[in-house]
Amino acid sequence: MNGTPEAGKFVLFDVDGTLIDAVANQRRVWGTWAGRYALDPDEVYRVALRTRPMETFAQVAPDRDPQECLAALHELEDDDVRSGTYTAFDGAAELLAALPRTAWALVTSNYEHRVRGRFARTGLPVPDVVVDAACVDEGKPSPVPYLLAAERLGARPRDCLVIEDAASGVRSGLRAGMTVWGVNAPVAVEGVHRHFRTLREAVPDIVDFMSGSRSGDRVRSS
Repeated sequence: MNGTPEAGKFVLFDVDGTLIDAVANQRRVWGTWAGRYALDPDEVYRVALRTRPMETFAQVAPDRDPQECLAALHELEDDDVRSGTYTAFDGAAELLAALPRTAWALVTSNYEHRVRGRFARTGLPVPDVVVDAACVDEGKPSPVPYLLAAERLGARPRDCLVIEDAASGVRSGLRAGMTVWGVNAPVAVEGVHRHFRTLREAVPDIVDFMSGSRSGDRVRSS
């Protein structure tokens, strides 16, 4: 790591779309799920991108038992973790290896066992703190997931940097009172303090943030 980490600086990462490229996996899982219920896979995936699973079921399959729908989805997701192909975004391994294990966390709308499976497949390290869907009653865009991660790290929200790729996660971090940088998107998500087209572009600045460098605290778009 460049320099000594500044006391009280923390980084909170979203997982899918931020550290791991799971778009093809998600589309395949939802497509298979839609097929089981004779639904349009493209429409189902469009809704799933912006809602939590139970909300998706309510919109695309209102006449179906939501718990049955969820069980089917979980079965497909678990199978995908075991058999699917996953890729870490360029820069992810280098970045996570450079951060003190106790100074970063994962905040995901998925479940921890799947995250661990994906990280094992891609060789990424897992931090001490993982806040998953089972940890909270309110998911993103609620601030609850990011606030819980900060609490578990012993961090103040103002000392936390959130790295996100999606609008709901960005809103979650902003509502938690944290600095939010967006990655892996051609245009900036509304509200981000800084935007990077790729995770790789953000790596030096995230490391600078942890070391207390001024370049890590600048607000600009890349």
